[in-house]
Amino acid sequence: MGLSRILAATLLAASSVSAQAVTVIHNFSGYQTTDKALIQFNAMAFDQGKVLVTGSNSELEKQYPDANMIDARGKTLLPGLIDAHGHMLGLGQLNTMLDLRDQPLEDALKSIKHHAKNLEPGEWLLGRGWNQVTWPGKQFPTSAQLDALEIDHPIWLRRVDGHAGWANSKALQLAGIDKTTQSPEGGEILRDTKGKPTGILIDNAMGLLQKTIPAPTLAQEKKSLQNAFAKALSLGLTSVHDAGINEKTLQAYRELAKEGAIPLRVYPMLSVDSHNYTKLLKSGHIGSPEERLYMRSIKLSADGALGSRGAALIEPYHDRPAEKGLLLYPEDKMLSLLKLATDNDFQVNVHAIGDRANHTVLNHLEILNKEKSQKQHRHRIEHAQVIEVKDIPRFTQLNLIASMQPTHATSDKNMAGDRLGEKRLIGAYAWQTLLDQGTPIAAGSDFPVEPANPMFGLHAAVTRRDRQGNPRKGWRIEEVMTPEQALRAFTLDAAYASHQEKVMGNLEPGKFADFILLDRDIFEIDPQEVWQVQVLETWVEGERVYLNAF
Repeated sequence: MGLSRILAATLLAASSVSAQAVTVIHNFSGYQTTDKALIQFNAMAFDQGKVLVTGSNSELEKQYPDANMIDARGKTLLPGLIDAHGHMLGLGQLNTMLDLRDQPLEDALKSIKHHAKNLEPGEWLLGRGWNQVTWPGKQFPTSAQLDALEIDHPIWLRRVDGHAGWANSKALQLAGIDKTTQSPEGGEILRDTKGKPTGILIDNAMGLLQKTIPAPTLAQEKKSLQNAFAKALSLGLTSVHDAGINEKTLQAYRELAKEGAIPLRVYPMLSVDSHNYTKLLKSGHIGSPEERLYMRSIKLSADGALGSRGAALIEPYHDRPAEKGLLLYPEDKMLSLLKLATDNDFQVNVHAIGDRANHTVLNHLEILNKEKSQKQHRHRIEHAQVIEVKDIPRFTQLNLIASMQPTHATSDKNMAGDRLGEKRLIGAYAWQTLLDQGTPIAAGSDFPVEPANPMFGLHAAVTRRDRQGNPRKGWRIEEVMTPEQALRAFTLDAAYASHQEKVMGNLEPGKFADFILLDRDIFEIDPQEVWQVQVLETWVEGERVYLNAF
């Protein structure tokens, strides 16, 4: 179903609900998590966008005899799902760039050649999704491989994790990158034995080239965001935490909000690299927990990613003993950026993948907490992927939220051992260890790094297997979540992570009637099948905003 058809179905579906005061939806298998337990129910009443009560069919039929009745026909009902870490602009731009996800190198090169035929003269060929770890030899590609395609366009292709990029010689020339160009702090220009750039730029080095690419207009950004809204709703997402936006994207969001054109809840994080960062912080929070656009947090990336060996490690990489990865900021600058945010009453959400990055961020947050209690901010570590075992209890001591992406574990399971060795895996992707000590996990996908489908995340969380069922017993299965924990991570605890648990995250009375209907019961089917579950309907504030018309 195309995005335009989804939007059309949204408008039709929203107008199809009766305007009677109270609506009762019934005849479903419903689940929600509360502070105390997993609650099951099979009927729900709502009015003016808010939940009145959940209970049994017979109870609500008696309580609301004149209600508009909707028969869910035995489907499964869940609170609207929340992705606590995604990139909306990137998701919305996927249909305008080349997607190389899951393609072998040979196929990727063919796709690049084919995509170039549709470009205008001088236009950049942009794409993302390649992953050298899945290719024979696991070596980074080179500009020479792109040059051999004889494409008369600058080419820039971001790695699947977004922390490295692959350029052809034409793109490097336009950016002025050659043998004499120095790698910036927090970044690396990969070079051959003669010192010539190979075409791979890692982390902060990517900016040397990306500043040369024409930026999208404000209107184009608004269109991309609207594409992302439609995609998210079709997947059962009623709220998304947008992990790092700049001033222009914030403007796009604010214009869309003013136009009443945001059909779900968005919690953006202001990037510390944004133009006018200090001015925007001093302007204060944007919106409130009840509004579709609510911003009161910042995003800082402490290091890179494991796949590109940019994640900052305490000890060298197991498969590259001369490298330890990269911190993207000097430690004193990182601390000052975080302090500026907290001094202006902003939550800080820090990307930290390697154990050195996590240790550094924990140290900074401890310093801030000693100066003034930080508990009310609900600070988050995004990814919290590789943590020294002795650092794990500090999450609880500092009242931190671990914002983690279950599909990262199942995507990284083969590569992580190569990068880290077995010993460091003990503190890696440690969901159950964190949950057992009382640390909330806000679950997400990191789309478009991973697919945005939250069913993929729920499946990974409860199986520790990929969608092909590997490994059969689950990867480091001791860290698996229970189905109840997984649902809570994608609903109530994700809402807590955005200071919105009083208005969403479950379907308690008084909260928004944000919910989804599924074709199967995720608590009853084989866990390996959870990723195949389809969203049939998505409702926001008591209005159906997506109908699966398959």
